[in-house]
Amino acid sequence: MDIRHRPKAEFDQAFIDDICSRVATNKRVQRPLPGEGFLRIDRQLPFLCIYRRPANQEDPLTVRLVRSEAAYLVMPASKYRSRYRALLAQIVATQSRSFGAFLLFELWAGAEVEADETVDPEAVRPEFELFADTSGELISTGEMLQSALKRIRVLKKQARATIHYTRMTHPAGLYPLLPKSQLLAMNCFSLGLSVQPIYRNLETGEAFPLVFRGLHRGLSTALRQTFFEFTRSNTRQRPPHYHALGPRAVTKAVWEIDHKLAAIGSAYDFLLLATPINTLASWHTFKKQGCNRPPVLHYRPLPIDPAELKKALYSINLNRVSDPTLGYIFRRKRSELDRELTMLSERGTESFLLSSFQQYGRVDTPLMNAALNILDSFPGRSRDETFSGRHSATFFAKRAQAELDKFRSLCPDAVTSSVTITDEVSSLMCSQGNVLVGASVRVPKNRIEALIQHEVGTHVLTYLNGRQQPFQLLAAGLNGYDELQEGLAVLAEYLVGQLNRSRLRLLAGRVVAARYIDEGADFIETYRRLVENHDFEQRTAFGITVRIFRGGGLVKDAIYLRGLIRLLNYLADDGDLNLLFTGKFALEHIPFIRELLHRRVLAPAKLTPSYMNSRAALKRLKYLRRGLSPIDLVTTPNK
Repeated sequence: MDIRHRPKAEFDQAFIDDICSRVATNKRVQRPLPGEGFLRIDRQLPFLCIYRRPANQEDPLTVRLVRSEAAYLVMPASKYRSRYRALLAQIVATQSRSFGAFLLFELWAGAEVEADETVDPEAVRPEFELFADTSGELISTGEMLQSALKRIRVLKKQARATIHYTRMTHPAGLYPLLPKSQLLAMNCFSLGLSVQPIYRNLETGEAFPLVFRGLHRGLSTALRQTFFEFTRSNTRQRPPHYHALGPRAVTKAVWEIDHKLAAIGSAYDFLLLATPINTLASWHTFKKQGCNRPPVLHYRPLPIDPAELKKALYSINLNRVSDPTLGYIFRRKRSELDRELTMLSERGTESFLLSSFQQYGRVDTPLMNAALNILDSFPGRSRDETFSGRHSATFFAKRAQAELDKFRSLCPDAVTSSVTITDEVSSLMCSQGNVLVGASVRVPKNRIEALIQHEVGTHVLTYLNGRQQPFQLLAAGLNGYDELQEGLAVLAEYLVGQLNRSRLRLLAGRVVAARYIDEGADFIETYRRLVENHDFEQRTAFGITVRIFRGGGLVKDAIYLRGLIRLLNYLADDGDLNLLFTGKFALEHIPFIRELLHRRVLAPAKLTPSYMNSRAALKRLKYLRRGLSPIDLVTTPNK
């Protein structure tokens, strides 16, 4: 019989030898063990997290605090003592030989919170007690853990952490994991952490999910920072970042949830379904009627039942995800999909606008002032240049296809995108990696490259890079990805030297129109303000107003200027532009993307925009590092 498939009860020396042989050769270990135990070692690492399952007591939350780490052992508190000791000793000896030192880290639930305190979990402060080996070599590691624990905040409550240097680094009433003399012989050190279980009710065992998630995220970061300090101070390994010590392997449940969320998101194209199919005809009617009557807008029939998709959405059990980073990402995406489905069911009603504010945010005073400053700085009858040029939709489509062909030459198997000319959109749009070109589009020569890099060099490229990642959601887009996407797309226009004043005014006009609808202005009033107060050409003002009022009120267009401003701030702070091409995500996800890259769960982007090979574009990018405003982009000479 293959040792790896022996029954759990057959916990003999051959079984232990097989495990340690895999560890020694840097192979992943995942083994169920007797007494409801489990061992997972992602790869060779100089630490092992331990949780001892209390006899006759269920504690499903506390054990999850170690199950998200790259190397952990769950074991019974009393049964199979000699066998588990033999397993531990052999793992420690194997790993210590590789690294020169090893750390055993044990975690357990500490003193229970009094019953009257658990009535309001928001009033409870996280409490930790740290028990560190008396060896002097562990002082910096212990201090690192204490400092990291104190930075944890749960529901706005700062954690408290105390440290004890003692020979007893295990729970009271239990035997040491290994004798002290044996640890010393193998240059192995021990840390123990008592976590006050504020995440559950003492009497009922009821879980407080928000409390647990907040504590879990903070604790996971603190542990990796601690393992990083121990590794750098006590072993021969020099990891580049503390996140590099996180797990690389991802559970089957994670892939399943990612696929299900992505499948629900790809079952519909929200923007396409919220965009009118008769914009051009509506403009002609609107103009014929003296610009005094709001247009009647028509939409594509919904190809899905929002209620049924919501049912499928909430049938996905996110509690199966032990990784706090991925769990957070999945929960935020589920909330966004929920809101989109709500908006589709409310399309054409007043409720649509309220949901739109929840999804994209309101235009705050700083953003409104930035937009007004642009409009005041560049007065004139500005127009939307996608209707004012000489180059046809066919010409633009051929140029877009040529850019796609460049990507295909670099990644032949990854590029599945296409370019389609259609009467069903009035301008340019990307839908699930494909470029849709309105049949009425006319583009001036000095805007062709800008719009190519906006649509293909940004939206399509990040979709294709996302498709090459293990998570499908990086192609579909993490929650709130639109703002960074549009900021990147407008920045691309600047980097190719084709962002002009008229384009910037258009983005500002969208912001003020979103503010006007929030203030209660109707279609005609918004249109007239754009024409009379802000000098927009009539057709352009109509286009802006339609975009803001579509579906019942879609304020997404305000994110173009907001995204550009935030992106400029990011670059001024020496932010990495290439990182942003990894897939579709928001600026707030950058710490998570960096973490997953360090853990090698994600890979660096394979495709970069063609302008990144241009000296002129790189010179402009360097100039941006000084810190520029949107107005600076069109008033300073191209660098």
